[in-house]
Amino acid sequence: MQTKQYSVKVFEAIITNEDEFISFFDKNYVFFTSHLISISGLVSEKITNYLDEKNLKYIVNVELPRSKGRQTAPTYIPENIPEEIEKIKAELPVEEIKLQEPMEEAAMARDNLRVIDTLVRSGQELKIKGDLLLLNRVNSGGSIDIDGNLIITQIVEGSIRCRGNFMMLKASAKANIVFHDVEVDNSYLKERLNRVELKNNEIKITPVLKETSWE
Repeated sequence: MQTKQYSVKVFEAIITNEDEFISFFDKNYVFFTSHLISISGLVSEKITNYLDEKNLKYIVNVELPRSKGRQTAPTYIPENIPEEIEKIKAELPVEEIKLQEPMEEAAMARDNLRVIDTLVRSGQELKIKGDLLLLNRVNSGGSIDIDGNLIITQIVEGSIRCRGNFMMLKASAKANIVFHDVEVDNSYLKERLNRVELKNNEIKITPVLKETSWE
């Protein structure tokens, strides 16, 4: 017997609306060509024909095994997108926080824009419920998991999981960037400052043409 083991990127989607499902994948098709799509719900002939036409690899209503140390929430297609961070800053106080060891203990409060000027080191994880402005870098092996909007002023070499309306960052080839459960190919970021946002269920990446001075 001959065997091979592969590492597979899996994107999970729950079908609640046929047209919304097809629209989301059609707008973001480029991000899913190297993924296995795990679909839960009623898969119509229209959806099946669309996936086959796009040559996307998928499985339907299959319970995937989970590693004991890691839980993955099912992907959903968002309907209501929060306001831009500029509006949030006008309404919410800004608080500067120095990270302490361990970083989990420096968990940020909800519904606030936080400003942090300490780098995220290898092996450290920062979990944020609100919005974050990081005035430093994310080293390889460091990670940020955030529900709100994110701006990072220096290079990212670690892992980012962002579910906000937008993020602005500069990522290296080492980085692992996931926006609304969609992994963003680093070739689209090209180590320059980018704005990544979600508009009408479409993930858009826009280079910031004029370099911003953060000092």
